[in-house]
Amino acid sequence: MDVVTTATFGPMCSSGAFLNFGHSDPPIKMERVWLNDVEAYHGNAAVDCYIGATKMSVTRGFEYGGGHVIEDLVTGKEIELKAVAYGTDCYPRKVLETKFTIHDLNQAILCNPRNCYQRYNAATNSTDRTLYTYMGILLPNYGNVNYAGCGELNPLVNDPTYKTIGVGTKIFLGGGAGYVIGEGTQHNPKNGFGTVMVKGDLKKMKPEYLRGATFHKYGVTLYVGIGVPIPILDEEIVENVAVRDEEIFVKIVDYGVPKRHRPVVREVSYAELKSGKVKINGRSVKTACTSSIEIARKIMLELKKWISEGMFFLTEPVERLPLDVEYNPMKMR
Repeated sequence: MDVVTTATFGPMCSSGAFLNFGHSDPPIKMERVWLNDVEAYHGNAAVDCYIGATKMSVTRGFEYGGGHVIEDLVTGKEIELKAVAYGTDCYPRKVLETKFTIHDLNQAILCNPRNCYQRYNAATNSTDRTLYTYMGILLPNYGNVNYAGCGELNPLVNDPTYKTIGVGTKIFLGGGAGYVIGEGTQHNPKNGFGTVMVKGDLKKMKPEYLRGATFHKYGVTLYVGIGVPIPILDEEIVENVAVRDEEIFVKIVDYGVPKRHRPVVREVSYAELKSGKVKINGRSVKTACTSSIEIARKIMLELKKWISEGMFFLTEPVERLPLDVEYNPMKMR
């Protein structure tokens, strides 16, 4: 059977990891937890936590956050753990300070609620001031256009009806193997903005494909590398994987307007965005991508090698991703 490998590598803010530390002596039921001064969520069992990619350090702010902690873990660096608790009869300890590496953890599970956007709107700025956003720095007076995603390389673009991508699909995740575990949050296939929820063993991943990052004056995030093999099962899939950047269109929206429904400046193809320039009001404007097409191509080749050498076996989804879902904004009373 022929297989087409697809991939993307970019900032995926809806990412994080579940960690289990094992029990201390005397034991503690952690109430608040910090990893390298980045607060992790503890609403689980006594020594489990979830470190979110966008949580910022209480001491270093924009310079360091959850995404950097995850990268440092994968690199094998020592992480400082601080925890406080209220104390119980079975968990009497109230304060804990120690250091650990990923090898000291029982489990380190990358679990990302929303990754691999099928498409993503581009961003520009009509105002007379510089804006600092999750789409990067937007210069005044339509000074630039930033966009995300790898266009024709993107997994969900190559399988837009999710014939081969669903619950249980085995994928390349962060340099190791992972799985699609469901639709991602804000999954919006009716409008061409599908997403997936993924998980994998953080201990088997590589820092080359999981990188903590800072968006200047906005916040921190995690760059995630995802590769998905698409088996050629029928003619429809052949047509889908033949998609080209010229056929994939996104809207350029004005982030200078602080509303949910930002004005659309124009619609462009990924081919035009990747050319380095687009036209706005008759003027040529530079474009830049927050994703890395180069690393996405590297992931595609790596995944191809794994499959060719029998190191990676494809799996059939046990459940299709929904196609009839539409994203709803927050209800405001």
